[in-house]
Amino acid sequence: MTALVCVPFAGAGPSFYHPWRALAGGRWKVVPVELPGRERRILETPYRNVVEAAKNAVDDVVADVGEETRAVLFGHSLGAVLAYELAHLLGTREVRVERLVVSGSAGPWTQREQRATGLVDEEFLARVEEFAGFRHEALDHPEMRELLLPVLQADCEMHENYVPSTDEPVSVPICSIRGSRDGLVGPEQAREWRRATTGAFSYKEFPGDHMYLVDHARNVLDLIEAESADGR
Repeated sequence: MTALVCVPFAGAGPSFYHPWRALAGGRWKVVPVELPGRERRILETPYRNVVEAAKNAVDDVVADVGEETRAVLFGHSLGAVLAYELAHLLGTREVRVERLVVSGSAGPWTQREQRATGLVDEEFLARVEEFAGFRHEALDHPEMRELLLPVLQADCEMHENYVPSTDEPVSVPICSIRGSRDGLVGPEQAREWRRATTGAFSYKEFPGDHMYLVDHARNVLDLIEAESADGR
């Protein structure tokens, strides 16, 4: 069975992908990536650099993939560039990456023009809400906000300051997905990922805004299965 390695977006933890295990229906072993600063690692300092985060996560990813040895990488927004860095790193390990699926993200060489880094708390949250198209209700509870805000700020900083570790593209096929009403990432930006691979490239839109995948998880998994079948 192929492992589906799922990399979280800014502020998210691995539990976002737990429902995908049932939706996967035995098609993949769903492996969520767990970063410092959230859920079981809540007391650890979150990363502020994508390349550093990927380098420190790769051993855990290899261990979690385990005996499967084959993997598809999926990442949304911040998770897309983290997954891209992991694809480079896993290329030198015993895990064979069959496909990279990037979602809600411009190509790795394009930094976001709209930024939240450096804004004071309320302005920061308003900007992030504008990006995502919704506000997580946990941020309205003072105790939860105290826990979540530093992680969200660190995640946004490392995404907005991301510079790829190499200009060399990966060799694995890339599929880029975008919500059709995404105001943060335009269609041409989402198609920039074609330059990030020497393999095949495909592009797909689903109805919705930047966080379309909340409502379209099953469709995303069906697309990954179809793309994988076409590549065999």
